[in-house]
Amino acid sequence: MNRDKDFSKNKLENPVQNASFISRRTFWWLKDIFRAGQRKAITEDLLYASLPEHRSGQLSERFERLWTEELVRPQPSLMRTFCRAYGAITLFWGLLFSVLETANRVAQPLLLGALVSYFSPGQTEISEREAYYYAAGIIVCSLIPVLTFHPFILFIFEIGLKLRVGASCLIYNKSLRLTKSTTATDGLSGKILNLLSNDVGKFDIALAFIHDLWKGPMEALLLGYFIYIEIGYSGLLGMGFLLSFIPLQAWIGKKTATYRMKAAKRTDLRVRFMNEIIQGIQVIKMYTWENSFAKMVETVRRKEINAIRGGAYVRATLISFFVVSRVSIFLSLLSYTYTGNVITARKVFIVTSFYSILNESMVHFWPMAITFCAEGYISIKRVQEFLLIAEGKEKVRVDMAESPTVLIEDGEKRKQQANGKLVEKEEVEQLLPAKRVVNVNCERKGIVLEGVTAKWVVSAEEANVGIAGVTSTVNQGQLCVVIGPVGSGKSTLLQVLLGELDVDEGMVQINGSVSYAAQEPWLFEGSIRNNILFVEDFDEQRYLDVVRVCALERDFQLFPHGDQTIVGERGISLSGGQKARVNLARAIYKKSDIYLLDDPLSAVDTHVGKHIYEMCIREFLADKVCVLVTHQLQYLKDVQHIMLMNGGSVEAQGTYREIKKTQLDSIVALTPEESPTENKFEKDFQKLTAHSEKVNLDQEKQEEVEESQGEGSVSMSVYKTYITAIGSCGWIFFISVLVVLAQVAVSGVDFFVAQWVNWEESLGLEVIEQSENGTTIEPPADHSEERQRYVLIYSILIGFFVYLILQRTFSFFYVCLRISMNLHDRMFRGLTRATMHFFNSNPSGRILNRFSKDIGAIDTTLPMSLIDCLVFFLEMISVVVLVSIVNYWFLVPTAVIAILMFFIRKVYLNTSRVVKRIESVNRSPIFTHANATLQGLSTIRAFQAQKVLSREFNEQMDVNTAAWYIFITTTRAFAFWLDVVCVIYIAVVTLSFLVMGQNSLGGSVGLAITQTISLIGMCQWGMRQSAELENQMVSVERVNEYTNLTAEPPLETAPKHRPQRNWPENGVIKFFNVDLRYSEDGEKVLKDLSFTVQSNEKIGIVGRTGAGKSSLIQALFRLAPYEGTIEIDDIDTKTLGLRDLRSKISIIPQDPILFSGTLRSNLDPFEEKSDEELWRALDQVELKEAVSSLAGGLECKMSDGGTNFSMGQRQLVCLARAILRNNKILVLDEATANVDPETDKLIQTTIRGKFADCTVLTIAHRLHTVMDSDRVLVMDA
Repeated sequence: MNRDKDFSKNKLENPVQNASFISRRTFWWLKDIFRAGQRKAITEDLLYASLPEHRSGQLSERFERLWTEELVRPQPSLMRTFCRAYGAITLFWGLLFSVLETANRVAQPLLLGALVSYFSPGQTEISEREAYYYAAGIIVCSLIPVLTFHPFILFIFEIGLKLRVGASCLIYNKSLRLTKSTTATDGLSGKILNLLSNDVGKFDIALAFIHDLWKGPMEALLLGYFIYIEIGYSGLLGMGFLLSFIPLQAWIGKKTATYRMKAAKRTDLRVRFMNEIIQGIQVIKMYTWENSFAKMVETVRRKEINAIRGGAYVRATLISFFVVSRVSIFLSLLSYTYTGNVITARKVFIVTSFYSILNESMVHFWPMAITFCAEGYISIKRVQEFLLIAEGKEKVRVDMAESPTVLIEDGEKRKQQANGKLVEKEEVEQLLPAKRVVNVNCERKGIVLEGVTAKWVVSAEEANVGIAGVTSTVNQGQLCVVIGPVGSGKSTLLQVLLGELDVDEGMVQINGSVSYAAQEPWLFEGSIRNNILFVEDFDEQRYLDVVRVCALERDFQLFPHGDQTIVGERGISLSGGQKARVNLARAIYKKSDIYLLDDPLSAVDTHVGKHIYEMCIREFLADKVCVLVTHQLQYLKDVQHIMLMNGGSVEAQGTYREIKKTQLDSIVALTPEESPTENKFEKDFQKLTAHSEKVNLDQEKQEEVEESQGEGSVSMSVYKTYITAIGSCGWIFFISVLVVLAQVAVSGVDFFVAQWVNWEESLGLEVIEQSENGTTIEPPADHSEERQRYVLIYSILIGFFVYLILQRTFSFFYVCLRISMNLHDRMFRGLTRATMHFFNSNPSGRILNRFSKDIGAIDTTLPMSLIDCLVFFLEMISVVVLVSIVNYWFLVPTAVIAILMFFIRKVYLNTSRVVKRIESVNRSPIFTHANATLQGLSTIRAFQAQKVLSREFNEQMDVNTAAWYIFITTTRAFAFWLDVVCVIYIAVVTLSFLVMGQNSLGGSVGLAITQTISLIGMCQWGMRQSAELENQMVSVERVNEYTNLTAEPPLETAPKHRPQRNWPENGVIKFFNVDLRYSEDGEKVLKDLSFTVQSNEKIGIVGRTGAGKSSLIQALFRLAPYEGTIEIDDIDTKTLGLRDLRSKISIIPQDPILFSGTLRSNLDPFEEKSDEELWRALDQVELKEAVSSLAGGLECKMSDGGTNFSMGQRQLVCLARAILRNNKILVLDEATANVDPETDKLIQTTIRGKFADCTVLTIAHRLHTVMDSDRVLVMDA
């Protein structure tokens, strides 16, 4: 989500809009793109704008309308929605093209039979003129499909493109409507990204093959009739054999759907897991969990590959059906011969041509149609399943000041006579049984809760109570402060007010517009100003006021580019305090009636927090409704409405004095008065930092690193990388031999049949003529024996051919999956070993694109393209060899045609590879935008920014669509011109036989012409697949880039530097002249830093936001390169392997991150600890009772990011991790920022007890957190 990048900038108008009919049919309008490709001058700016009919905004509106209409039905169907959108026009043009194509395909073999008869010895029935007519007919029949097929396929791909765009918009818009509890359930975030990256891409290819489902059987019946006409009942044997495979193909199609669904679910899981790893990579590195997560990913990936392998073997089976047509020809000719008939060139090549057509339609395309349509259907079902997920319930919006209308979110409308007054509960209940009502225009602003109960859904079977029986009222001009221990339901209450969590019982009434600042700051990639403005218009005076009250003025003055400074995804380049204040500023900038602020003071310094509380919350929002969740109890004394929560219920509410009188145990810590010591400490701290002149941005760069994009052709090193990923030279040799032998077998069978025909025709005119007249005669004995030998050799060749094809295909797919597995593992290892600089400068969507789209292509698409290319090039060689055997003079036109074809291929590749790379790069922002949206759903909906973000998503889709359309049109242009060249070659070969006279034998003529005719489909498909292979190899290239990322220093220590097993014994830390910068040209964040921490010493580290406190931790863990020396127990940490260093330091990070899985796996991923140890650690952080109440206890499921635990509970889990690690050195990075004072006290007590013999470094904003430290390190920028 980059709101500073203009995705809607004006681009060149697509020339197809003004192209003539001829230009469109011949793709001549693309000449400028091809010329630019030759000059290597294609850039993203040069690509044309998307066509009006392809625009996402238009398609989104249409599909949303159609899907909304579909939802009214008892059983909504996305398939039916697609059919309503484009079904009629697709069916009409499909029928028209199919009828024309079938008629043409039937006519061509009959014309070929007549022409071959002209070359039979002694024939006089066909004149030379008629032969020329037949030859012209063959050429015309080859030309007609060329002129009709490519425009039709382009039309189909355009429909597929519209379906893809429309479905993507439906998915994104749906994600904007999902509640937070829904997105946390069953890993929906990973599924959404997989739907956008993989599933919608299945629609194009499925639509391209959909007509083959009915066209194949129709052609089979028609051609079966003509085969019967030619060879009688003998044809039925071959036809029966061929058609007997149809039920098997149907069953295989069903299995394809099963494997596709299974693989898709497992891919969802892997992508979701990868997303979590990318989000939590810093924690993984600091805990040295790389190996643990590698094993988890390997397990998930292995399960995914097993499902993909099933689908791959299904595809291998379907490809192997290629043998069926030749076996059918063999059975027909065998039967025809053994019934006393003599084969002739005419009959053989008519029957062979018909079987070749059947092979293409029923054995090749029909199974492919089943496979791709099944995959497309599964993808549609998966998208439909997502679109039908519940979106929250019983929400009502009442706008009575402007219109006497109650709008229920399910679309129902009812009238109510009211005029801007507060809607009473009774009135609402009479109106409808609503549980949440929003009245934006009500004059009396406020919040009313009546016995509200709500639950968090962890899974379909499990739900945890969030809040129970909450009743309260907050009026205009009133500040309500919500306090309570960790996990008491404070943040859940805000989620209920926002409508993110459904109300199970009671009623919520929101009278006024709402603004919201989340507990976890949500920042997107872009400038700081745009992060604050978000979707609001710029009001300079209000903006300056908000910056002032949120204590951001000083930061802006000292940032390199002020408020135009670019921050990375999730605000990665800002410190925790800066992110919190920008997040708060966004909420305050929006002009609203109600402000919901979730713990905005926890991540800032005490004096900054005081400034924000007094200037922003008390003064700037004085006349607003404000609900503040906080653990900063020092501000409570003058608050008129305090709500004390515990265990999801309100234990007490009222003024500070009223709550103090209740004497509840849970408010013992409610002592806001500052001690004289702490007050003096704060004043000293302010003096120390008052002279600070600069705030450092803890960032890698001010601007995001552009995604790398290869140039020129895919280098041979990429192909070498792919091949060597097999892991064994033996496999390479074995597959190479199999592929060559299989093609020799194929060509050998065809050549042998031609030789057999020539032998039969050379027996004598009398035998042939009588046979043609239907007279059966007994041939001489020696001829019968010779015929038996031909039959025997033919049988052996067929058997050899069948075995080699099956062995080749299955072995090939096995090897490809092995390669895919290895490439993924290499990329994952490369990613986890990459420096934090890489993660801080690359958005997660870009990284996920490689693990979803690119790996998906390597898993499924690339093997298909590769085997097609291998077979194509070997078949091309065999065609040249066979035609040259017939007449070596054909080598001349063959050479010319080959040069012409490779020139066209070169022109195409110079263009398509660049366009494909641009399309791949333009796809990443779509995933980044979707990922950022899923992370900030609560904020987005609170700001009612759905339409704006949907529009931005549409703009990003349009950029990608424009590149994709150019790619598919250039591909079609390439195929068209290849086919034109093939037609010329067919004309040359066919007419050459007539020019040379009747000296050639019919078998040789038939062999040569049938081989050249096969070039029409084979050549454009093969050359296109060769180009597609290179485009698919871009995915290998992109994966290889991540395999070779700049790595951190070695994980393992060199033997001569390896420390003792009990190192460090003392925990003495020494910094000597340490300088740290995050990029080579960046400014120093740590400057000549020197200090010593003695054994068992407790050091507090304080300083203004951006002073470099967290950077000190980065240096200690070697997460960023530094100059100078850091020693632990007199050992230079640079001499240690990262695993030895990091595993000996425990940390409770600033952002407590949990991963999906179980609580046990989050505490002990290596499964090294016993249950007793785990429960003891939980007990020491006072989580034992809370965990025991959960279903499964230690095995309880964690939702994405651990969102079923509160922020404070997640922090306590991190403390439990530190206890279990039991290291000599402990680092706390703002570890108590999000917990209540009582929990803070618990953490400090635990540290003093459990870590009494440890060296402890504590970064804190709360001064009382470091009051008990032995010494305090004050840092200044």
